[in-house]
Amino acid sequence: MNKGYAVFCDADRHFYDAPHRLVFADAAGDSLYPAARLPVPEGWTSHRTGDWLALRPLDHPLPSQGWKIHVSADLDNAETVLATVREYCLRNDVAFKFVPSRYLLHQRNAKYADRAASGKFITVYPADDAQCERVATDLARLLDGRPGPYILSDLRWGRGPVHLRYGSFTRRHCYDEHGELRPALEDGSGTLVPDQRGPVFRVPPWVTVPPFLRPHLEARAAVTVQDMPYEIVKALHFSNGGGVYEAKHRKSGRRVVLKEARPYAGLAADGADAVTRLHRERAALERLSGLACTPEVLDHFTIGDHHFLALEFVEGRPLNTFFARRHPLMEADPPADRLAEYTDWALRIHGLVEQAVAAVHARGIVFNDLHLFNIMVSEDESSVVLLDFEAAQPAEQGGRQTVANPAFVAPADRRGFDVDRYALACLRIALFVPLTSLLAVDRAKAAHLAQVAAARFPLPDGFLDAAVQEITREPAAVPPRDGHPLPAGTPPRAAAPPRDGAPVPGRSAGRARFLPEEPGDWPRSRDSMARAILASATPDREDRFFPGDIAQFATAGGGLSVGHGTAGVLYALRESGAERCPAAEDTLLRYAKEPESGTPLGFYDGLTGIAWTLHRLGHTASALQLAELVLAQDHEALAPDLHGGTAGIGLALDALATATGESGLHAAALRCAELTARPPAASSPPVASRPADAAPGRVRTGLLHGAAGRALLFIRLYERTRDTALLDLAAEALQDDLSRCVRGVSGTLQVDEGWRTMPYLGAGSVGIGMVIDDYLLHRHDDALDRARREIVQAAQATFYAQPGLFRGVAGMVLHLARTNADGPGTAPEDVRRQVDCLTWHAMSYQGHLAFPGEQMMRLSMDLSTGTAGVLLALAAALGDRPAHLPFLPPLPRPQEPAPLQGSSIAPPSPHERKRS
Repeated sequence: MNKGYAVFCDADRHFYDAPHRLVFADAAGDSLYPAARLPVPEGWTSHRTGDWLALRPLDHPLPSQGWKIHVSADLDNAETVLATVREYCLRNDVAFKFVPSRYLLHQRNAKYADRAASGKFITVYPADDAQCERVATDLARLLDGRPGPYILSDLRWGRGPVHLRYGSFTRRHCYDEHGELRPALEDGSGTLVPDQRGPVFRVPPWVTVPPFLRPHLEARAAVTVQDMPYEIVKALHFSNGGGVYEAKHRKSGRRVVLKEARPYAGLAADGADAVTRLHRERAALERLSGLACTPEVLDHFTIGDHHFLALEFVEGRPLNTFFARRHPLMEADPPADRLAEYTDWALRIHGLVEQAVAAVHARGIVFNDLHLFNIMVSEDESSVVLLDFEAAQPAEQGGRQTVANPAFVAPADRRGFDVDRYALACLRIALFVPLTSLLAVDRAKAAHLAQVAAARFPLPDGFLDAAVQEITREPAAVPPRDGHPLPAGTPPRAAAPPRDGAPVPGRSAGRARFLPEEPGDWPRSRDSMARAILASATPDREDRFFPGDIAQFATAGGGLSVGHGTAGVLYALRESGAERCPAAEDTLLRYAKEPESGTPLGFYDGLTGIAWTLHRLGHTASALQLAELVLAQDHEALAPDLHGGTAGIGLALDALATATGESGLHAAALRCAELTARPPAASSPPVASRPADAAPGRVRTGLLHGAAGRALLFIRLYERTRDTALLDLAAEALQDDLSRCVRGVSGTLQVDEGWRTMPYLGAGSVGIGMVIDDYLLHRHDDALDRARREIVQAAQATFYAQPGLFRGVAGMVLHLARTNADGPGTAPEDVRRQVDCLTWHAMSYQGHLAFPGEQMMRLSMDLSTGTAGVLLALAAALGDRPAHLPFLPPLPRPQEPAPLQGSSIAPPSPHERKRS
């Protein structure tokens, strides 16, 4: 689970949205700090960027980079710290910006906030090193004794809340060594290089630390863990509150788990920091001492400001890991005996967890954070131990949940033991259909999930009915929010009333209807999804037209892109034959005339994809104008991939060239092929922009970011040039990706990510298989043909965690509907079975069919993760004229001849091929 999604859940109960919109949508500004509501002084200018409010004196231009000062604060002193710093900066004509509300500061310092940005409350921009020393000295004196979290990315000034780092002051961007667009600095030669912004203090190699900072650098280096009685073996987990480590006692050699807590950081919903929660965990576990289902406390100590708790090391595996090992729905068509065997196992495990929770309750403790990751199952599967008691509370306090997993977070009305009872009810469903994250959108979905589980597994009567009744029961009254944000992903305060025909909580689900339409009921499902998409539109917003993934807010233009924005939605509507949206097309046309600075150039993430989409929508003149802007940029530093690099740009330019006859676009497409074909040592390896849950440093694989996307460009250009060297390059690229795949016990071929295998369309084996299908139209290859058949098997599991196009069921539907491989798994009934599986994830939005996005805590309408992607996949499988993914048109059936597409593009010369 990517915890970064949680903070995007508060601003809207249906869709992911930027946290600052919850604050700035308040017209009266009541949620802002008083300093944020004051008028801008004469001679100053003010502007807002994201969750920052900036002020700058008009006659004091900022340098482009330098040493900047960050001031941290806790929730209690932030208002006075801001007043002090604001008054100082105004009086001394020093530019600054600040986080303008308690809510935004809370989220910035929350447990799963970005560790690199955590603690940064105010940023001050000195004009030079001399002013930096003076301002830092003055602020350290003015703020002496004011507590605040330590900023991991910065050098701390003394023991107070003042910190410094060298970085960019103005908005400049460059491509990093992996071809990803990043904030930029000038190095010693004047070249733009990435401004490294990680959770570690570092000084750029060309920058000399000024003398006034050296004592603080020496003080920082003096704090080590060498005197700690434990040796850290490895890190198990990091959050903004600290780390969790496997360690051993230096003298006895005993294995322990060390939990680290940073003061004023890692805030929970009630404002408690990581240190407070560590003390709570210690108190709870000491009260539970002697129970076989809880770990023992062994030690506690402090080093510097960091607090540590040493706990008994518990052998076993977290319950969530058993799904890949045991769950029968990972197979295409599990037999009845496998389903029965798993049912017996799951019922036994749930019984063990219930017994463990009962034992904890008998000691007067509410666990408050029960979920699949916090249940350790012994190696012989005969016992369980509950882990992570930082949220635990004495039952007599009657408190609400303050830290929670989104798939198990209780409604706001639950208190005390009821919180754990709710989680146990969710566990009953999640052991069979692990989709309870959807309850964060609509608790009434519990009855539908129970219906799905009961149809598959031989469950005892009433087992799931009891869970549904507990999850959906209504409170007599809901307590107020007490001024604190609820745990991110908290379900709505009351479950939605049952729709016509919806299952009634507490009764057998039977075949009751939950959805507005069944996904497989085409074209009714198409029309319903299109209505949901259009109903979600926000035409008054500049950052996006349709809600989608949190990636909309990560880069300039993200809300307009093909992958996560307007362009991709409009493409899916057009391809599926659904109603168009002229207002959204107008928005895209306006953006194309004057794109936001810093918008990436790529296909799925930027300008090239917007240009290609505009042409598909019939706005060719605007498309060509935008393409000219793309051509004017330097492509040398781009990654070679399909998502944001030269492969995607080359494919789009080639398609535009063929459609319009623009010879310059033909040449540009071939130049993109040259850049894409460069050996990795001479170009950017496709490893950047990895998701938060990807293994660090691992070469990326698959259609979007791996070699398969490069192969697709070479194949499409071969079809136009007939240059067989391009097919050679395609074969090499496909073999490169296949070299990072492994065969599972059931014969499926999936991408090996080190700690998991991936079958998906975007970064898994199915995307590779789609391109292999195209390659085999032109050249026979037994090994590739064998590989694609094994990939087809990877697209047939009964259960996938998400519905989306690039990381879920929709991608499997698209691949099975398109592939021309014969053999098991490719028959119409196989496609229909996967279409029916989309029903499990399906939701209702304003009475229309919609789908959740990444992490399934909110709905999404975008192409990559949400409803538009499902719409495209269903159109490919069920439509009268099959829809398709860009650059992957429908394939001829085995008995049909391969398409031969003519082109006036001249093939690369032998010299060019050798150079590439």
